[in-house]
Amino acid sequence: MASSFSPQRLLHLLSLILLLFAFCSISESSQFCDAGFGYGESCGVSSSSSTKLLIKGGTVVNAHEMEVADVYVEDGIIVAVRPNIKVGDDVTVLDATGKFVMPGGIDPHTHLDMEFMGSGTIDDFFSGQAAALAGGTTMHIDFVIPVNGSLLSGLEAYEKKSKKSCMDYGFHMAITKWDEVVSKEMEIIVNEKGINSFKFFMAYKGSFMINDELLLQAFKKCKSLGALAMVHAENGDAVYEGQRRMIELGITGPEGHALSRPPVLEGEATARAIKLAGFVNTPLYVVHVMSIDAMEEISRARKSGLKVIGEPVVSGLVLNDSWLWDPDFITAAKYVMSPPIRAAGHGKALQAALSMGTLQLVGTDHCTFNSTQKALGIDDFQKIPNGVNGSIEERMHLVWDTMVESGKISVTDYVRVTSTECARIFNIYPRKGAIRAGSDADIIILNPNSSFEISAKSHHSRSDTNVYEGWRGKGKVEVTISGGRVVWLNDELKVFPGSGKYVEMRPFSYLFNGIGKADAKYLSSLKAPVKRFRATT
Repeated sequence: MASSFSPQRLLHLLSLILLLFAFCSISESSQFCDAGFGYGESCGVSSSSSTKLLIKGGTVVNAHEMEVADVYVEDGIIVAVRPNIKVGDDVTVLDATGKFVMPGGIDPHTHLDMEFMGSGTIDDFFSGQAAALAGGTTMHIDFVIPVNGSLLSGLEAYEKKSKKSCMDYGFHMAITKWDEVVSKEMEIIVNEKGINSFKFFMAYKGSFMINDELLLQAFKKCKSLGALAMVHAENGDAVYEGQRRMIELGITGPEGHALSRPPVLEGEATARAIKLAGFVNTPLYVVHVMSIDAMEEISRARKSGLKVIGEPVVSGLVLNDSWLWDPDFITAAKYVMSPPIRAAGHGKALQAALSMGTLQLVGTDHCTFNSTQKALGIDDFQKIPNGVNGSIEERMHLVWDTMVESGKISVTDYVRVTSTECARIFNIYPRKGAIRAGSDADIIILNPNSSFEISAKSHHSRSDTNVYEGWRGKGKVEVTISGGRVVWLNDELKVFPGSGKYVEMRPFSYLFNGIGKADAKYLSSLKAPVKRFRATT
């Protein structure tokens, strides 16, 4: 017995205890280290990196042009873009010969660390952003959800959530009720907090949904502030009736979700929102366009001269609803989102609309719940948390494979729909969305000849499933540079919390150009009020 308590033995036990304590204190860090990406210095990875980079010999692609050139970066900013740049030995050099050098992706539509439907999204502002960087996205815009209707309280909560960010991000603000307090808070949000867009829900009756009267008032306020109005376009009253109908028919599984909110309800709400925005004469952004019905309404509006932006999401472009009828609940439930993934044919139509410019940019609606969370609705599809797994990391690869490899869009169009147009719409171009002197050094190197495969076993999201499981394609992001730091290289991710920056977005983007003239033209066309003379007796 005495030998088991020798000084050497005690020292060894003490070392083990200290090691265990250290492991527990960085449990989240270790999780990410084991997954293959560094978490600052707790994985033995220095959080510092060379402040000078040279990307040599690649084809530099912007939204409207491409050229073979070098890109020189210093202190997080692109300093020069031209051929044959000479540098000293203190510069890290990356060879991009035969590859495309592009602006990092900007995802306009994410939901990280969001409380929703009795649960919360599984990816927070660290894990979600880490996954994004591994897939070539270097900025995203997340939706702030108000707290008890208060915009400022909601923003305060999201400011705390985002402290662990590892890449740049911005915010949209959701509006879930309407009164004078909300109207005044909108002014503060735009003028002092750097948010230039507000989202309105035409669905989710009894929680987020607002009616047409309030939508009109909100649209008018957006216009006065130079803020972009965004809508989730589904007829909430009809969806509620559709849900009741499915339950009455005994359809309680995931297929009931899609059956209760068919494309016609998305099309109707899209048309209504467009007409109301046109009546107010303010630009409109329709999020997650999932159906031919909604897309055709956007096409019709744009042809008539209305300023309407249509955003498809990756799941709507490349998936169909057949999985919702899978006999395994967990398999089917992971495809539940709103609006639903549609039947085969809708995705192809959305791809064509994207290629023709009817739809302008691609988001993800990354709103991820794991299998346990999805099982909350095992007896009632209305209780399945809405949101799909696996988008924020996969978007850049899937858009390339689906749209560029197939010849549907050009390489420059790829940059436009994944980065530049988002930067323009939300007024952060050319700081973001461009490879040019003075822009932020958010850059990817994409190898068109390299292949990728998607799997929940290898993705960087915390989700235990992936709706794109097994997808194989061409065109792989081999290097991601965020703020001048190489964060993704050789399939290794080197990121640390707190390194991301909040990007303020100013109001009155290019979408508001000409609004004043259009108002003046409208007023002059009225020929009213008419001056009338009263007859004298």
